[in-house]
Formats: sequence, C-alpha cells, structure tokens
Amino acid sequence: MSFRGLSRPNASCAMAAAEHSKNAFMELQRKKVHRYVIFRVDEKKREVVVEKIGGPAESYDDFVAALPENDCRYAVYDFDFVTSDNCQKSKIFFIAWSPSTSRIRAKMLYATSKDQFRRELDGIHYEIQATDPTEMDLEVIKERAH
Repeated sequence: MSFRGLSRPNASCAMAAAEHSKNAFMELQRKKVHRYVIFRVDEKKREVVVEKIGGPAESYDDFVAALPENDCRYAVYDFDFVTSDNCQKSKIFFIAWSPSTSRIRAKMLYATSKDQFRRELDGIHYEIQATDPTEMDLEVIKERAH
C-alpha cells in the first residue's frame, strides 16, 4: 500500500488569510498607504501571505509587472479615477491571477482558496479573474470602475 503524498497539503483545501494579509488590505482600504498588495499561498503555513506591497505612487503598470509570469497570485488594487462629474473616486479590485502557463496544481490550489480568502477582505468593489494580461488591462479596469 502506498501513502505517497500524504504529508503534502491537499490542493483542494482552502487556505485562510494570514493576519498580516488582512492588515495590509485594511491599510490599503482605509489609510490609502498602499496602491496594491499581491498575495501568495504559502502551502507550508497553510495560509495566504503578503508577497509584495506597492506604494501609493506606483502605477498600474508597476503592479502588472510585479505579478509573476508563470505562477498564480491574488492581488488587490486601489484604482483612483475622476468621474464625468469631476469627482475623485476610488474602487478596490480583487484580481485572481492564474496565467495559462502556471502549474495545474497551483491553479487548483488558488481556485479552491479564492472564495474563502476574498470573503475575508471586506470592501472589495470588483473582482477580475485573469489568465493573461489582456484580461486585466487598464482599459478593463477603467470600464468596470465607471
């Protein structure tokens, strides 16, 4: 009888948000000290942790460049814009980044953990699931925000 793989976490188990992940989101949402936060799943700790935080002066292009080309991530992005009535607004986007070139195991892990993690981030306005950069292009963000 083989028990190979029993010591590894199951890819279908949802991962909880680490406390510092929730705190980083709250700082982005309430204090506006971050432009974006990128999260990754830490299988050993069995939680979603912060991988990178973008300062308030960073652009959307900086954010997209910070996402890995071949691996999945979650991210929140604080999008500032001016309405047609000349009002300054801000909308928070949750982005589930799952590039087609990432490993199947990673895609499964991120897909099964997404809903639980997203529920722990209260205050998200829009959600985008992207498998390539065109699905989360700045024009897509602008269109959803207006």
